[in-house]
Amino acid sequence: MPAQSTHSENLGAISDHFDVFLLDAFGVLNLGKTGINGAVERVQLLKNMGKTVLVLTNGARLPSENALKKFLKLGFHFDLSDIVSSRDALAAAITPLPDDGFWGVMSSQNSQIETLGVPCRRLEDDKLTYDRASGFILLSASEWNESRQLLLRECLAKAPRPILVGNPDIIAPRGSHFSLEPGHYAYELGRDLKLELQLFGKPFANIYDLAFKRLPNVDLSRVAMVGDSLHTDILGGVAYGVKTVLVTEHGLFSGFDCRRFIMETKIVPDFIIPTI
Repeated sequence: MPAQSTHSENLGAISDHFDVFLLDAFGVLNLGKTGINGAVERVQLLKNMGKTVLVLTNGARLPSENALKKFLKLGFHFDLSDIVSSRDALAAAITPLPDDGFWGVMSSQNSQIETLGVPCRRLEDDKLTYDRASGFILLSASEWNESRQLLLRECLAKAPRPILVGNPDIIAPRGSHFSLEPGHYAYELGRDLKLELQLFGKPFANIYDLAFKRLPNVDLSRVAMVGDSLHTDILGGVAYGVKTVLVTEHGLFSGFDCRRFIMETKIVPDFIIPTI
C-alpha cells in the first residue's frame, strides 16, 4: 500500500494511469435501483478512451444476467461478459457432493437457485431440509432471520458440512440503516462452531481470478479496483496486486470522513475520489 493516498477529482483525472477499471457496483455505479449521477457518462467516456471496464460485485442474490438487465435499464452499456459477480465465482467452484445429496441454499424466493447447476433446495423453516442437506450455500440474507439461523446452527453442530459463502459482506448500507449480509451469518457460524468456510467475492482472490480470465496479458500495475469500502474493494485489490481507488461520496463512507477509518484499519488506497 502507498504511504498515503492521492486525492483526485474523478476517474477521468487519473485515467492515464490505467488501462483497466474494475468497478464495484453499489456506491460506485448505483444506490439500489438508482444510478449515481454522472456514472453512466463516466463509464462511457472511459470506454471511448479505449479503457476496459468491468463490474466486480459481491451481489449474489440473483444471476449476473439480472444484474446486466438492471445496468442496461439505468443506461449503462455493458455486456454480460462485463459483469463478474461473487455468485459467478462460487458457481465456477462448486463440485458434486460426495453422497449425491443436495445443497441447502440461503436465498430469496426469486434467487433462481436452479441456475447454480447443482441439486439444491431453498432453506426456509422446515427442519428436515437443514438436516438432510449435504452442504450449504449462502447467497442472500434478505429473507433470512434468527430462527432460520438457529436451525442452520443446530444442524451444523450435530454434523458439520461444507459451507460456501456467495457474498462475504458482513453489512451493507441501506440509506438510514445497515442490513446484515450472508458474511455476517457465515462468520458467526465459523467462529462459534469452529467451521471452515469457503468464501467467494471481494476481498478474496477467486473473483479477481475469474475477472482476469477475461483479461489475458494485462499489466496489473495498469489495473484499478474502484470501490466504496476499505475492507472489500480496497483490501481485495491490494491483495491481488492492482492499484486501488476509494469512492467516498456514495455508499459506505457517505457522510463520514474516511481518513479516520484509513488510519484505524491501515488499509490505504492509492487514490481517493468523491465520485467516479
